Amino acid sequence: MAYDVIVVGGGPAGLTAALYTARSGWKVIVLDPMGGGGQAATTDMIHNYPGFPQGIKGPELMELMTEHARGFGAVIEMDEVKRVTLGDRGVFSVSGQASTYESSAVIYCAGTSPRRLNVPGEDRLVGKGVSFCATCDGPLFSGRRVAVVGGGDSALTEAQFLARLASQVILIHRRNEFRAGLYNQKMVRENGKIVLRMNSVVDEIHGERYVEGITVRNVKTGEVEKEPVSAVFVYAGSSPNSAPVADLVETDDSGYIVTGPDMSTKTPGLYAAGDVRRKSLRQVSTAVGDGATAAFAAETYLMGRTI
Repeated sequence: MAYDVIVVGGGPAGLTAALYTARSGWKVIVLDPMGGGGQAATTDMIHNYPGFPQGIKGPELMELMTEHARGFGAVIEMDEVKRVTLGDRGVFSVSGQASTYESSAVIYCAGTSPRRLNVPGEDRLVGKGVSFCATCDGPLFSGRRVAVVGGGDSALTEAQFLARLASQVILIHRRNEFRAGLYNQKMVRENGKIVLRMNSVVDEIHGERYVEGITVRNVKTGEVEKEPVSAVFVYAGSSPNSAPVADLVETDDSGYIVTGPDMSTKTPGLYAAGDVRRKSLRQVSTAVGDGATAAFAAETYLMGRTI
């Protein structure tokens, strides 16, 4: 299957790139393991995307973006990309789990994956109370006590969402100050159903068939407590999904793809956009800007190839 542009990843960056390139008449396919939406689709409410003063639900926003890209002719395929290679003719081969695709340009927007705590009990209880998506799994624990681990905006936003469902939310952060913005900090501190455990880490997750509790240690005092909870929602940072293009790009020490101002990588015709690239701010709005910029650069590259 040959295309002008293959977009890897169906989050805000990928869908914007697909919209722009398809609108210009190029043959475009988006490959995403979930069929589109990205991590934004797992966010309950997005309050800082321009044009929605009351906020908009993440799944709703991503459905609108998906519909917009499809409306201009972009094909959106559910497939997980395993590797991207470059052939002798300057044609990219994108190997997915279901099929192999070819294109003259690739816009890589595969985003990031949640980082795990790497504590006893975590791997064994994933899907049995250990979760990385409050919007997906939170309703399963309505009326019960749950824990959220993390100190960034994602952790604090999802703690607020869970507080609407759970009997109590224990918010655990290893430092004395949150990394999240002041708005989210204010909201969690004023929420009577959220209990803060600062300077603390989870040492173990307990449970036979399902999560039953956690061991929490204060890193300053060394004090250890067992907290009975029915679920643990982990927001301990992210790792970039850059492995499929590792041979074609330069990355920083954390694995994020190094790009130029036009989202170009060291390989002509390959662009990276969104959270997977090295940048200072990872938000829906910045991902959209990345996607538009990458699309424009890819179009310029494609026009140069066809002259």
